[in-house]
Amino acid sequence: MISLEEIKKLSVEERLQMVEAIWDSIEGDSVKLSLTPEQKKELDRRIEKYERGEGKLYSWEEIKQRAGIN
Repeated sequence: MISLEEIKKLSVEERLQMVEAIWDSIEGDSVKLSLTPEQKKELDRRIEKYERGEGKLYSWEEIKQRAGIN
């Protein structure tokens, strides 16, 4: 297994490619991830709020700024 220290030595592009490969491998598996009833209810609430035009959308730059990421 590759260590976290080895991963940190990779370029950002290489790490992103690794994340994409990992995601694709998970997506390709026949693993069923299910939401709890509470999670489904909250997602439905947020979708309805967005569809009514009441949701606030943020740009990636705004999200990074709010999270303190440069």
